[in-house]
Amino acid sequence: MNIDELIIKYPEILSLQSYRPFLWTNPHQNYAENLRFTITDIEDAENRFQRFAPFIAEAFPETVLNKGIIESPLVEIRAMKAAMAERIGCSFSDHDRLFLKCDHALPISGSIKARGGIYEVLKYAETLAIQAGLLRVQDNYRCLTEEKFKRFFSDYSLAVGSTGNLGLSVGIMGRKLGFNVEVHMSTDAKKWKKELLRSVGATVYEHSGDFTQAVAQGREQAKSNEKMHFIDDEYSTDLFLGYAVAAFRLKKQIAEQNISVDAEHPLAVIIPCGVGGAPSGITFGLKQIFGKNVRCFTAEPTHAPAMLLGLMTELWDQISVKDVGIDGITAADGLAVGRPSKLACEVLDSQISGCFTVTDDDLFKYLALLANTEKIQVEPSASAGFCGFDLIRNRFFTTFDRVNYIVWSTGGGMVPPAEMTEYIKRGNRSFR
Repeated sequence: MNIDELIIKYPEILSLQSYRPFLWTNPHQNYAENLRFTITDIEDAENRFQRFAPFIAEAFPETVLNKGIIESPLVEIRAMKAAMAERIGCSFSDHDRLFLKCDHALPISGSIKARGGIYEVLKYAETLAIQAGLLRVQDNYRCLTEEKFKRFFSDYSLAVGSTGNLGLSVGIMGRKLGFNVEVHMSTDAKKWKKELLRSVGATVYEHSGDFTQAVAQGREQAKSNEKMHFIDDEYSTDLFLGYAVAAFRLKKQIAEQNISVDAEHPLAVIIPCGVGGAPSGITFGLKQIFGKNVRCFTAEPTHAPAMLLGLMTELWDQISVKDVGIDGITAADGLAVGRPSKLACEVLDSQISGCFTVTDDDLFKYLALLANTEKIQVEPSASAGFCGFDLIRNRFFTTFDRVNYIVWSTGGGMVPPAEMTEYIKRGNRSFR
């Protein structure tokens, strides 16, 4: 790969190298439906979640009120909208509405990864148990709490490479079922996430390289064990479909709140992005439901714009941010990846409207503003969607009287209180 020639072809790389916020508009967006997934695939994933609901309600008391369904609320954040306009100068129209999809509050593992990671664990467990004659689809899956299932699953292992949140989802659910769990993480991943994983009985391997190297080493290790299932954040279709289920749930929440989504009142959904698994699944699902009336965007750190770089250059997973001299170092640990998922790129290449980058300082600024105005606490990665508001409004939505904006929160529900306090303090310093 000749980087000089690449920069001549894509001079926008110079903007990325400057570490300043940048918006890339996707010239390929055509809302194509010729992808390898269909809405039937999402329905199948939702049905599997429903089958497991009795087990989840029994095993995780925090899910009882929602009858074992792992879901988060959609909340209109009027005070945050007013503060963004007054204190930062964001250009909302009088009729625009701003919502937060509160995946930081998802039960069990407190992040967007709860859907994808937990779904893949559940599907693997179901497949094994049915093949062994221990389970039938028509059974009440509450039976999976019985000791015989834990003994059965203890002969099998799960492995995953993660910056933290996916590992927590896989580790917590996998150990609850009885699986052995191995999580491969880079040494700079959050210490408290590693400690939490170890506390539930997962084995954590720390790798000196970045996230991509941790995933590669975990994938290689799993090849030698036929009873080990590797949950691959870069290639897994099961992760993708678990994330896509969120779109079905969001459709219901939008209807319940009387939110109009049509040609005159578009929906703008902004999702923080690491390798791209969750954003691609959610975007695919929303496009199936709302078509051209929804525009989706990814938000990434200025120091780790993996998806933007991969889509813009059309090299997808064949280029890393380090190939163009970008260091990949960011406080947004959930987004600290150098190379996007090929599967995610395949989907987003025709479905995403744009990708933008955000600074770490802005992550903390909006994190603090959300905590101060709405009493909602999220981790730095989860505030990324707020940071590019004016970038996308001024490029895509200036002609609309009302736009319904949904910022997707990705994590924060399990952050230790002392660490959250420091996050908010850092953000508040931005307003002095």
